[in-house]
Amino acid sequence: MLGAIAPRPIAFASTVDKEGNVNLSPFSFFNCFGSNPPVLIFSPARRVRDNSGKHTLDNVLETGEVVINICNYAIVEQMSLASTEYDRGVNEFTKSGLTPVASTLIAPPRVAEAPAAFECKVLEVKPIGDKGGAANLVICEAVLLHVNENILGPDGKKIDPFKLDAVARLGGDWYLRANGDCLFELPKPLQSKGMGIDQLPAHIRTSKVLTGNNLARLGNTEAMPTPEELRAYEHEPMLRYMLQTHAQDTQEQERQLHLFAQKMLEEGRVQDAWKVLLLAQPKG
Repeated sequence: MLGAIAPRPIAFASTVDKEGNVNLSPFSFFNCFGSNPPVLIFSPARRVRDNSGKHTLDNVLETGEVVINICNYAIVEQMSLASTEYDRGVNEFTKSGLTPVASTLIAPPRVAEAPAAFECKVLEVKPIGDKGGAANLVICEAVLLHVNENILGPDGKKIDPFKLDAVARLGGDWYLRANGDCLFELPKPLQSKGMGIDQLPAHIRTSKVLTGNNLARLGNTEAMPTPEELRAYEHEPMLRYMLQTHAQDTQEQERQLHLFAQKMLEEGRVQDAWKVLLLAQPKG
């Protein structure tokens, strides 16, 4: 299950017990589940080997507070070290070499090196089962967000995913670094409904070249190019060259034009891809 449901974001949770002893531990059973109010849920599951509970769970039950620190690549190995099962009362900040910073509204400190941190009040802890591996859903409301300005984009308002350099958990010892070629943009479906794959012309819908992703990108548009736009595009030099080069083999001509359109789709040139595909339609 853990190998298939991946990648998973990581809640790097800092807590204190009722005596004020600090604990810091990561959990990949984690995500956000609402924005108004901002709700985060993570699960310090019961240990499989002996059905024991985690110190983090004990602490949130005692105090009702937690900081969810976001982990990035710069601190991923320190985060992993903090997952060591030290004895109760051992401070994982000290063991991992991370810096505790006093929170503003709650008692647990946040991680200074984290690119973002959410001070949270615990709304509910919901146990799901009582055997080893059973979940304990810690449902939190974020009451204050800290963001390192170095991860913001040019507008100073939105987080730049490349600067965030986030990490996520996979199965076994594997992690994902969300940067470089791993990141890609995908336009959201139009607020006014796209036509859908079912409305694509048959020669496009049944293409032996175009993938489901390619077809979905086309289906996300509202309308096909007009006849006037197609006539204007017929004079494009590359299109004319491909039509002439493969004029004697209509099947190969169509394949090459679909490959050409596929490249355009991958570059985000959706309207140009539409024109190529419509002009590649077999005659007769």
